[in-house]
Amino acid sequence: MDDATLEELFASLDAVSIRRMFGGKGIYSDGRIIAVVLDGELFLKTDAETAARFEDAGSRRWTYAREGRSPVAMPYHALPDEALDDPDVMAEWARLAVEASIRAASAKSGARRHKGVMPAT
Repeated sequence: MDDATLEELFASLDAVSIRRMFGGKGIYSDGRIIAVVLDGELFLKTDAETAARFEDAGSRRWTYAREGRSPVAMPYHALPDEALDDPDVMAEWARLAVEASIRAASAKSGARRHKGVMPAT
């Protein structure tokens, strides 16, 4: 998937950038990763709140397997086919990915803040 196509798909979002990563591409909105392209397939960021919706739309979860190890389910699902043909539908899926990314960043930030912090006496 080329950058022009990705920019068109994510046109509903502000501040989108595309970076090479993992032999593919990462798509970011406001500095947060919201999607990856691997082997030409687009996967959107998901979490416990959004994964079922993607699965109900027929999306499969991205799994990563290293040689000799069990596959690991990653927090990304394939873009539903319906989103490729309708910019309004794509905007909704993209919004869900942004929301999942915001929640993930917030959870990480909270975990870092509380790690190793001693309560005041």
